[in-house]
Amino acid sequence: MFVSKIFTTAPADLHTDLQKKVYEALDALSIPYQRVDTDVAITMEDCIEIDKALDMKMVKTLFLCNRQKTAFYLFITAGDKAFRSKDFSSALHVSRVSFAPSERMESMLGTKIGAATIFSSLLETARDVRIVIDRDVVSEEWYGCSDGTTTGYMKVKTSDILERFLPYTGHGYEEI
Repeated sequence: MFVSKIFTTAPADLHTDLQKKVYEALDALSIPYQRVDTDVAITMEDCIEIDKALDMKMVKTLFLCNRQKTAFYLFITAGDKAFRSKDFSSALHVSRVSFAPSERMESMLGTKIGAATIFSSLLETARDVRIVIDRDVVSEEWYGCSDGTTTGYMKVKTSDILERFLPYTGHGYEEI
């Protein structure tokens, strides 16, 4: 897995509208970050070298929906934690959830499989997505995630994500 040196500025080439919005928002909010360019990384196993390079733990971001595909959730948990649909549903008092279709991920979150990110909250198409964050993630100093692509990953202070970035987007979050 190729992992570049660490950068503290946006990439010269931005590949998607979401990726462009991510760096514009971070710059507008004066939120510092460290980032790396990588080979395509989709699984948590792919992120092991990224974690080492940035000296943090990548979060696992799951895009979920109810059976009717009328309620959507962005669930952010620790990368090494198993996801149990029953536990998630029970914690939120909602019907069973499953993974949302990839085409919905692209249309609502502006990302492909492997690149789901809290930064999608910048998009109008994600306005009705409920953001749910595992308390283990909330308690970490660093938040590691995709910049909306499968080849760009970053490290940001968790407090900056929760206290500055999410309010900027107009989204709150639920902690479970």
